[in-house]
Amino acid sequence: MPLEYTTITQISGPLVVVEQVREVHYDELVEIETHTGEVRRGRVLEAATGRALVQLFEGTTGLDVTASKVRFLGKVLEIPVSPDILGRVFDGAGKPIDGGPKLIPDKRLDINGNPINPYARAYPSEFIQTGISAIDCMNPLVRGQKLPIFSGSGLPHAQMAAQIARQATVLGSNEPFAVVFAAMGITFEEADYFISDFRRTGAIDRSVLFINLANDPVIERIATPRMALTVAEYLAFEQGMHVLVIMTDMTNYAEALREVSAARKEVPGRRGYPGYMYTDLSQMYERAGRIRGKQGSITQIPILTMPEDDKTHPIPDLTGYITEGQIILSRELHKKGIYPPVNISISLSRLKDKGIGKGKTREDHSDVLNQMSDAYDRGREARELAVVLGEAALTDTDRLFLKFADEFENRFVRQGMNENRSIETTLDIGWELMALLPRSELKRVSDQNAEKYLPKPGAQSKASG
Repeated sequence: MPLEYTTITQISGPLVVVEQVREVHYDELVEIETHTGEVRRGRVLEAATGRALVQLFEGTTGLDVTASKVRFLGKVLEIPVSPDILGRVFDGAGKPIDGGPKLIPDKRLDINGNPINPYARAYPSEFIQTGISAIDCMNPLVRGQKLPIFSGSGLPHAQMAAQIARQATVLGSNEPFAVVFAAMGITFEEADYFISDFRRTGAIDRSVLFINLANDPVIERIATPRMALTVAEYLAFEQGMHVLVIMTDMTNYAEALREVSAARKEVPGRRGYPGYMYTDLSQMYERAGRIRGKQGSITQIPILTMPEDDKTHPIPDLTGYITEGQIILSRELHKKGIYPPVNISISLSRLKDKGIGKGKTREDHSDVLNQMSDAYDRGREARELAVVLGEAALTDTDRLFLKFADEFENRFVRQGMNENRSIETTLDIGWELMALLPRSELKRVSDQNAEKYLPKPGAQSKASG
């Protein structure tokens, strides 16, 4: 039976100071029983001789300093796991909220897992098809990669997250695939959208959802992604599954980190965020990857909303350093009514060359990617020139590139929220768009691929419909 202490001396935000304690350890789980008999959980944030600083998951509202009892439980925060966890919905503290039966665990795992040892990593190389052309063709995702989506307030990142969760698959593989979805600090309406969308489409059967609402405790928000990643590690490296982890919104997570840091009276770093935020984020992002000799893999898509659409803000800035690229959403495309509003020109997948080509996607993938990226940039330049000088100032070639840019946005980038394009369909649409340009301008395309895939004049075109 753990000892009970009635020596709370201070309360600050979600933090409680307990004095005269013995043999207390960092990260140890704590129970505080209020004068009404309510039990709240927390964890030890700092342990010193005779003193402990405790973070409360449920907050400190209504806590009576003199009448509350504190118990240190001698264990860390754990989550129960078993293969039956697929298809379940949990809150940010790991409690089921789907009305289903209690999970009978195979084991309980510490949520504070470790980043994968770089020496044990296998290089990411297998293409993951999301069904979204702007990602699959232009910024391909590979198994074991960390590829964040940088969004802004009001942009449809939630719809993109749900669509990727529904559609993602490893091509040419019958290996088991699962999605672990962690939502932090979202509204009830957003939570309802995610849960109902997963159930409506049947994606719930291969998914595990963790939902932390905006009015849930801040400390719980810090634990939510760690719980999701612990479940992902269990499914990947113990059950041999390929797991896609989608975490939204990392900005809410970082705000929770800042709030707790302020309550601890720590010296703030950039824009008030704690100086250790880079380390904290990297400890989570680096839990993605593949391990040599293990069957499964963990691929991460963290989603964050950039405050004021500023990609130099500390959260996207640090995330960009740690991860292998970024998909950036465009407010300009969103205003045009284009979904998904992916800004191809400034988005980047640093592993895009590793998961494409013959035997992975198609032998012409690299040609299509490079040529369309170049042509779209030239079309955007022509568009800007037309705004300044008028369209009459454009050459005939400039007009063709301008038409290409418009068609590229409307026929290639734009697609339905429930439209799941195969990589073959995506590449074919790309060739049909490139047919708008003279062959002499397609300088990044090999003659062999052009002969095989470029539509002949007068041929029926998907891009013209």
